[in-house]
Amino acid sequence: MSFAAPERLVLLAVPAAVIVGWVALRARQTRFVVRFTDLETIDRVVPRRIGWRRLVTVGGLVVGLASASVAFARPVVAVPVPQERATVILAVDVSLSMGAKDVAPSRIEAAQDAVRRFAELAPDNLRIGLVAFAGTALPVVAPTDDRATLVDAVERLGLGQGTAVGEAIFTALDQLRLETDANGVLPPSALVVLSDGETTVGRSEAEAAAAARRIGVPVYTIAFGTPAGTVYVQDRLVPVPVNQGSLRQVAEETGGAFFTAASERDLRSVLDTVGSQIAFVTEERDVTDWFALAAALAVAVAAGGSLLWFGRLEA
Repeated sequence: MSFAAPERLVLLAVPAAVIVGWVALRARQTRFVVRFTDLETIDRVVPRRIGWRRLVTVGGLVVGLASASVAFARPVVAVPVPQERATVILAVDVSLSMGAKDVAPSRIEAAQDAVRRFAELAPDNLRIGLVAFAGTALPVVAPTDDRATLVDAVERLGLGQGTAVGEAIFTALDQLRLETDANGVLPPSALVVLSDGETTVGRSEAEAAAAARRIGVPVYTIAFGTPAGTVYVQDRLVPVPVNQGSLRQVAEETGGAFFTAASERDLRSVLDTVGSQIAFVTEERDVTDWFALAAALAVAVAAGGSLLWFGRLEA
C-alpha cells in the first residue's frame, strides 16, 4: 500500500498522543489513590485491572482517529486487472535430451503435463500459441483461445534431433505478428521458451533476442531439468545436463525473466507466474473509503459503548 499524500500521515501523532495521555492519566490516578488506606475504596476509585468495556471505548476512539488519519493521506493499493487482450506463445523444446528421466516420468512428459494444465487454467483473456522446436522450429498452433485444440497438440509432441532455440524465437515472433490489429499495433504479448539446452543449429539466441527486443516483446525462459540428466543415443548413455547460461541471457536482453525448474511442480508454478504477469496488469486503486468507513465504525463503537456503559461520552 502507498499514499497519494504521505505527508498527511503526520496526523497519526493524534491517536498516539491519545494513548500516551490516557496511560499518563491512569498512572496519575494510581499515584493519587495510594493515599487511601482502605483497599476496598481504592479498588472502587481505580480498579486494579482495566475493565474490557473501558478498553473497548478507548480502543475504538484510537482506531477511529488512526483510520481517519490514514484516510486523509489517500491510501492506494496495487491490484491485478485483466488485460483486455493478451497473447503468449509457448515454445517447447522437443530435442532428444528432453527424453531424460531426471524429471519424472521424463522431461518431455512433465513439460506436456505442465503445459496442458497451464492451458486449461489460463485466464480467458489470454490467447495461447504453440511452437515446437528441435533441429527446426514449427508453428504447431497459432494464437487461440481454443484450449482443446492446444491441449490436443501438446499431447502429440514428439522428439527430434538438434536444438534450435534461436529459430524457435523467430518462429514465435512470426506468430505474434499475426495478432496485430488493423493499425498494426501488437497487443500485450510475450514468449515463453521452455528448453534444457542451447542452440546447436540455426540462428543464434543473440540474434533472436535482438529481434524480440526491437518489437518490444519480452521473452521468459525456463531451464528445465537437472545436472544429472542422461539419455541413450544409439545405445550409448549421453549426459544432458540442463544449460542455463544462454537462456538467462535471452531473458535479460528482452526484459523478460529467467526461471529454473527441476520438477513438474516447479514448472507448473513458473508457468502460472508467467501467465499471471502477461494476462494481468497492475493498477492502483484508491481505498480511502475503506479507512473512512473503518474510522466511522470505530468511533461509533467508542461513542455507543461510552453512552451505554458509563452514561456519558468519555475516554
